[in-house]
Amino acid sequence: MRKTILLPVILALALLAACGTARQESGTDQELVTEEVVADMKMTIGDTPVTVAWEDNESVEALAALCAEGPLEIHMSMYGGFEQVGDIGQSLPRNDVQATTQAGDIVLYSGDQMVVFYGSNSWAYTRLGRITDQDAAGMRALLSNGDVTVTLAAD
Repeated sequence: MRKTILLPVILALALLAACGTARQESGTDQELVTEEVVADMKMTIGDTPVTVAWEDNESVEALAALCAEGPLEIHMSMYGGFEQVGDIGQSLPRNDVQATTQAGDIVLYSGDQMVVFYGSNSWAYTRLGRITDQDAAGMRALLSNGDVTVTLAAD
């Protein structure tokens, strides 16, 4: 009687272990795909491509997933004389922390707004990235002359 009960238990444990391994492997594959999309995500402000060092967080992964479906255009409006703000079109995961931004910083505000700075501000944001190929004067030239469209695309 002991062997009769023990065999089904061993088989059930083996099946559960195999299912857990399959889930881990598919999760790893998804992580690799997401990392590739984030690494390939490009940003253009108006007609000017910019280089971005993207943060390693859930918000950027969700943004990259949107870009994997096709280019994402965000119509930005000037605000406060130091930033451009635009609606992403849906809420992204967020982890807001109090921060002081600088020209070139890209943040998520209120879960569904992307903000690109050409000046400085202090508020609670989720960091998305930083434009690395423009200094403060370059950011001001790109962003301080009226509303712009930011395009995010995966190569």
